[in-house]
Amino acid sequence: MWIKVFQDSKTPKSETQDFYCMNDNNQRISLMEKPIPNCGLPSVKLSTHNLTVVEGGSFTLYCDAPGSPPPSISWIFSNIASKYESDTNKNPASLTIKNVFSNDSGVQISCVAENSVGEDQDSVDLAVFFPPNITFLEVPYPDHHWCIPFSVRGNPQPTLTWLHDGVKLNETDFIFTKIHVSNRTEHHGCLQLDNPTHVNNGNYTLVAQNPYGRDEANVTAYFMEDPGEPYEDCWVSRSDETDLTGSPFYDHPGYSEDYGTTTNDFEDTTNNSNTVTSTDVSNKDNEDSITVYVVVGIAALVCTGLVIMLIILKFGRHSKFGMKVELKQVGLVEQMWLSLQDCDNEGSVLFHKIPLDG
Repeated sequence: MWIKVFQDSKTPKSETQDFYCMNDNNQRISLMEKPIPNCGLPSVKLSTHNLTVVEGGSFTLYCDAPGSPPPSISWIFSNIASKYESDTNKNPASLTIKNVFSNDSGVQISCVAENSVGEDQDSVDLAVFFPPNITFLEVPYPDHHWCIPFSVRGNPQPTLTWLHDGVKLNETDFIFTKIHVSNRTEHHGCLQLDNPTHVNNGNYTLVAQNPYGRDEANVTAYFMEDPGEPYEDCWVSRSDETDLTGSPFYDHPGYSEDYGTTTNDFEDTTNNSNTVTSTDVSNKDNEDSITVYVVVGIAALVCTGLVIMLIILKFGRHSKFGMKVELKQVGLVEQMWLSLQDCDNEGSVLFHKIPLDG
């Protein structure tokens, strides 16, 4: 057909090259003598290219596909959970889906028409609107920064808001929501906190909202102990399963065992015989201070005495009284022997033994 059309429209009849067709009896038939056959390629057109429906609703999609000879029509889609009915015996063909599930959002629906000449098709994406649903919210864990992980479903994409202990959290460069993975209806991310302290401890509420509804979920976050709390109050038995605020402890990859310990790590504090009062501790500290002062005073006195003795040894060795000083060491004890010689008529000699401590 396309050769004959081209030949009739582009070439002068006087210069027309003769083409032939062979019939079933192997007889040649001039193409110029054959009429143009009544055939045509199908042309598919869907009733809409913006197919949106609210979850639980229904819709009907039409497919118009003219062609010669009349084409056969079929609907093509995969992994659809909703119930549907199709009618392809008519032109236009129809597809009806009832009680649409949110999981079918994003499914591509195609209409295909085919005849002896060829085929054509047209497609549309199904968009299902539904309210938000927080499917995952867990305790924070450290990953470069602290992360409170969450997953939210919803179409259109929900607006996310955080509350800290019931008060709206104003996001900054240090505390903000970060979406890591997102598709048509699911969004996975974190509330990211850079270097949180004890003031960031508490209850966090995630609120997700779009024009079709809202959802919220809570999680308790514990990042750091309050340095203002007394030391003995900072340790809570893991058997109690609660923290200082009454919130349950949790185990996760970023949680350190230093935040809590078992009662076996400490002595029995319920035994009154082992209890040390604050007054006893204060008296003990005072006694320790007095002991230090006494030891320092004695050491200073001994050093002063040694200096005086060295001066006497240096400048009094040949005094007018004829005194002689000797320093000997016996074993591990140093002793000083001071020899005083009385130059009287009897020539008596006096010895005085003076020990040196230290």
